[in-house]
Amino acid sequence: MTRLPLSGALALALFAAGCASTAPSAPGGSDDGPNMPASGDVVAACVDGLATLPTDDPADDADGPFECSNIDLVSFVPLSEFDANQLNDIWGWTDPETGREYALVGLSNGTEFIDVTDPMNPVLLGKLPTVTVETVWRDIKVYRDHAFVVSEARDHGMQVFNLTRLRGLTSDQGEFEADALYEGVTNVHNLVINEDSGFAYAVGSGSRGDDLPAECGAPGFHVINIQEPQSPTFVTCFSDAAKDTSPVAAPGYTHDAQCINYDGPDEDYVGREVCAGSNEDVVTFFDVTDKDDVRIISIAEYPQDAYTHQGWFTEDRRAFLANDELDESNGYVSTQRTLLFNVENLDEPEFIGIYDSGITTIDHNLYVLGDLNFQSNYQSGLRILDHSDVLNGNMTEVAYFDTYPQSTEVNFAGQWSNYPYFESGIVVASDSDNGFFVLMPRVAM
Repeated sequence: MTRLPLSGALALALFAAGCASTAPSAPGGSDDGPNMPASGDVVAACVDGLATLPTDDPADDADGPFECSNIDLVSFVPLSEFDANQLNDIWGWTDPETGREYALVGLSNGTEFIDVTDPMNPVLLGKLPTVTVETVWRDIKVYRDHAFVVSEARDHGMQVFNLTRLRGLTSDQGEFEADALYEGVTNVHNLVINEDSGFAYAVGSGSRGDDLPAECGAPGFHVINIQEPQSPTFVTCFSDAAKDTSPVAAPGYTHDAQCINYDGPDEDYVGREVCAGSNEDVVTFFDVTDKDDVRIISIAEYPQDAYTHQGWFTEDRRAFLANDELDESNGYVSTQRTLLFNVENLDEPEFIGIYDSGITTIDHNLYVLGDLNFQSNYQSGLRILDHSDVLNGNMTEVAYFDTYPQSTEVNFAGQWSNYPYFESGIVVASDSDNGFFVLMPRVAM
C-alpha cells in the first residue's frame, strides 16, 4: 500500500464550502497559504456511505472500503511505513511563524513527526525513539512549541522536544534526540497540559526522586512546572486516594484528565485552575490553583461504571462528556455510550444520562471543538456528534469515518485517538492497527 491523497479539485471544493477556516499566509506572502492542498490524482470521497480507494485490494480489509458519512479521506499512511508494531496517541502543532501543520503520532517504539500542511501528501520527518523499551501506550501534548512525551514503558520519564527543529524539513531525518528528559516520573499513562498555566500533570504515573511527599505514592497527578519547557521541575503530587473505594486499580489512580483555567458559569471557581480526573469509576473535580493545597471539589458518579476512561468539558463549561472503556467488554451495557454530566455547579455535578450510539464497539478518546465532539471509538472509528443540546440529554451524530473496516466488535483494535484542532479543518487520526489517517469532515466547524 502507498500513501493515498484526495484529489485536489475535491479538497479545494471542501475548503471553499466552509469546512475549514481561512489558512494563514505562507512565508513570502503567497495568497494560497500553506494549508491549501496541492493537486493530486486520487479520490477517496465518501460516496453512498463508502470511501473506496482506487488501489483497494479485495484481499486486504485494512485499506477499505471505509464506511463513512460526511467525512472524506484526504490521505492515508499505512502502519507498515512507520517501522513500528502499532500506533497509539496523536496530537498536533501549528508553527506560529510559518503556519505549517504537523501531526505528532505516538508509536509503540517512539513518536513520529509528520508535516500535514499539504494534507494530501503527508511527509514523515523522523522519529523520537522511546527512552527505554517498546509499549502499547504513549501520550503526547504540546506547550510553547515543545512536545512533551510520556509512556508506560518502564523508567521512561518525560521527553521534551523543541518542535521548531522541524521548521524547514522536507524529508525523513531518521531519528531525533530529545532536548530534555524529566526523570521525576517513571512510567506514565497520560499527560495533561494546561497551556494557560504552564503546568503539566502526569497521571497514572510512577514518581521517583528524593524526599517526595507521601501523595506521590498514589498513581494520581504528578505536577510539573513546564513554564521553561526545557527545564521542567517537580511541583507536587495529589490524588483522590482518601475517597477512593474502587477495586479497579490502585487507590487514587487517575487514567486521564483535563485541566483548565476555569471560565464557566460557576462564579465560585472563575479564574481558578480546575482539573477533571477520570478516576477508575468516577469523575473527580479538583481545585489545583494552590499547588500546596489542592482540594477535591466534588465527585461525579454514574450507573454501570466499569472504568472511567477520559472526558472533556464543553466550551461553555456547562457540561462534561466522558467515556467508560470497559462497560461494553464487561457486559454492563450492550452498545457504546457517552456519559453526560451537567457541571454548571461544580460543587454538585449532575449525571444527566447517556448518549447511546447503538454500536457494539468500545469508546476511547473524545475532544470538543465548538458544539461538536470528536470521538475515537476503536472499531467504529471517528464519530462526530453535535452536543449543542446536551444539557437536555441530547446529542446527534453528524458524521463518521470508520478507519477499521475489518470488523465492528467489542475489541481493543482500531482508532485510538484524533486531533481536530488544526485551522485548516482537517482531522488527523491514529488507528493502532491500520495507520495514520488525514480526514476532512463535511460539517460546519
